[in-house]
Amino acid sequence: MSPASPQSPASTPRVALTTYSTKPRGGVVHTLELAESLQAQGVDVTVVAMGEAGSLFREVSVPVEYIRPPEVKDTLEARVFSWIDTLERGLEQMRDRFDIVHSQDCISARAAARIRDAGAPFRLVRTVHHVDDFTTEALIECQRQAILEPDHVLVVSKLWQDNLRVDYGVEADIVTNGVWPDNFRCKLDADRQRELRRKVGAEDRFLFLTIGGIEPRKGSMFLVEALAKLKASRRVAPVLAIIGGHSFQDYSAYREEVIAALPGLGLELERDVVQLRTVAQTELVEWLAVADSFVFPSVNEGWGLVIMEAASAGLPVVASDIEVFREFLTDGENALLTRAGDSDALASGMARMMDEPDMRNRLGAAGASLVAGYGWDRTARQHIEHYEAIWSAMQAGSPRSLPESAEL
Repeated sequence: MSPASPQSPASTPRVALTTYSTKPRGGVVHTLELAESLQAQGVDVTVVAMGEAGSLFREVSVPVEYIRPPEVKDTLEARVFSWIDTLERGLEQMRDRFDIVHSQDCISARAAARIRDAGAPFRLVRTVHHVDDFTTEALIECQRQAILEPDHVLVVSKLWQDNLRVDYGVEADIVTNGVWPDNFRCKLDADRQRELRRKVGAEDRFLFLTIGGIEPRKGSMFLVEALAKLKASRRVAPVLAIIGGHSFQDYSAYREEVIAALPGLGLELERDVVQLRTVAQTELVEWLAVADSFVFPSVNEGWGLVIMEAASAGLPVVASDIEVFREFLTDGENALLTRAGDSDALASGMARMMDEPDMRNRLGAAGASLVAGYGWDRTARQHIEHYEAIWSAMQAGSPRSLPESAEL
C-alpha cells in the first residue's frame, strides 16, 4: 500500500487507530507499534488517543490526535459511559478525515460506531484483545455491542477467535501480535545493574519480575502465595518486583486484599514484594535486563505481549498453562508452564528457575527463536491486507455487512 499521490488523494484509505488510553497497557502498546509499522509501509495513519495532549507514554513518529478525558466518575459504569460520550464528541470533529477507523477497545469502538451510524463515511474495524469480566448488565451489554457493531472484527489469537464465534456469533480474523526484539535488548554496565538491584533489595537475592500490576486476571494472589512458599523453604528468599498497575478498571480493592495478605504469608512489602508501578519504557527495558526470571501467572489474557518482550530480552519465563499461551509457548522448550490458579505448581516452577541455571540459560536463549516470527512489520502487512479489502469494497460501493445479531 503506497502513499496516495497529490493527483489521486483517494487511491488509498486514511486510517485512524483509536485507543482509550495513553498509558503502557497492552492494547495501547499494540496501537502505537502497529501505527508506526503501518506508516513505515506507506499507510496514511493517525493515532487518536484519549488523554491530555502529549501524554502518551512514549514518543511516536505518527501524527497523534488527543481527546481530553472527562472528569473521573465514581463508578466504573459511569466512567465507561462518560468516556464513550467524550470520545464520540472528539471523533465527531474528525468524522470526514478517515476512511477506516480501527478501534482497539470497546470504549472507542462504541464511540466510533455511533458516529458511523449517524452517517460518517468510514468503515469501523475492531480488534478484540480479550473480553473484560464486567459484572453489571449495562457494561456487559455495552461490551457485547462493541463486538457486534464493527464492520470487521480482528483478534490476535485463535482462542479469542473461537470465543467470539461461540459466544457472539462473530467471525473474526486473526492478526498476530508483534514485538521488535531489539527494543528490549540492552547492555547495562555493572554500576547500573547494581543500582537497580539494590533498589529492590536484590543484591544477593534471585529477582523475579512481572509486568501488569496487581489484578485478578494476572493471578497476583497466586503469585504472592507461591513466593511465600519459596521464602519459607529457603535460606535466601527471592524478590518479586512488579511493574505496572494503571488500569481503566478500579482494582484497588483486590490490590489492597493482596497487600493485606502479605504479613500472614510471611512476606514483607517493599522487601519481598516491591511495587515499581509504571516506569518509563527505557527503565522497563533495564529491569528486563537485570532480572533473573520473568513470571506471568495470568488466568485470563488476550495474548501475552509482555511475555514476548521478556523473551526478546533473553529473560527465561515462568507462565501459566492457559490456552492462549500455548499458542506460542511450549513447556520446557521456550518457557516453564505451570497450572493456572495453583500456587503450589507456580512455586515449583519458580523454584526450578532458581535451582537449575542450565535450564534457565537454555530457556533464555530460546527467546530469540520464539520472537523471530512476530515482527511488527509482518503484523502490519496482515492489517494492510484487511484494509485493502475493506477499501476495495468501499470503492466499489459495497454496502456494510454486519453480523445478523447486530442488525436486530
